[in-house]
Amino acid sequence: MFFHAHPDDECILTGGTMAKLAAEGHRVVLVTATRGEQGEVAEGVLAEGGQLGARRVQELQASAQVLGVSRLEFLGYADSGMMGTGTNDAPDCFWQADLDEAAQRLAAILAEESASVVVVYDSHGGYGHPDHIQVHRVGVRAAELAAVDTVYEATIDRDRVVRMIRAAGGPIDGAPDIDENSDFGVREGDVTTRIDVSGHVMAKRRAMRCHPSQIPDDVFWLTMPDEQFQMAFSEEQFIHRGVPAGTTESDIYVG
Repeated sequence: MFFHAHPDDECILTGGTMAKLAAEGHRVVLVTATRGEQGEVAEGVLAEGGQLGARRVQELQASAQVLGVSRLEFLGYADSGMMGTGTNDAPDCFWQADLDEAAQRLAAILAEESASVVVVYDSHGGYGHPDHIQVHRVGVRAAELAAVDTVYEATIDRDRVVRMIRAAGGPIDGAPDIDENSDFGVREGDVTTRIDVSGHVMAKRRAMRCHPSQIPDDVFWLTMPDEQFQMAFSEEQFIHRGVPAGTTESDIYVG
């Protein structure tokens, strides 16, 4: 089971791994905490009067089909918006959710599925978004409640990204501003699990294209030549909770 915060997070962070596991015959379940109602909308995507949350549900359904997801569920919370915004205080937002109540909702799905693995985010949610941090907290607690022993934290190897940016000749127009001291992702030595998704990276890209409200065609990820995209996104990184630092895994352990 992959637990994500908003529609489009699934393909950006873990799309290759999801497609790989599905292709290998595993049942892949996707649970999303919110419908992403607070996301910024690409110009011209929504019709007049259209609701972003409803549109993002449709986009996620299309992405899930591309990635081979067998079951898609929403946990039922509202998008909290970026850290420090007024929407963080909304009583129905995920950031304000009671930890055990939210974890019990997720644990019920884990139990229904007899899940052997749950994938969440690292402890700071990759880049500090409140809903991503809450995915970590709720997901870890749900795994405890459902007695799921194998938990992976989806993350990003910041050092690897910095090396790729330097190899490309400097900052990439439209890409996040990342350096060695950034709060983005984690350091190289914190990563325990590196999944080669080169055989499924184009499925990841097709899934990204299913989210035009958030990932328009002119964003740098989608304007890269296929060869460059393959090189940049051929690996996805995780932290396997409970294994010793310095562990080097090349696959998700599914029992």
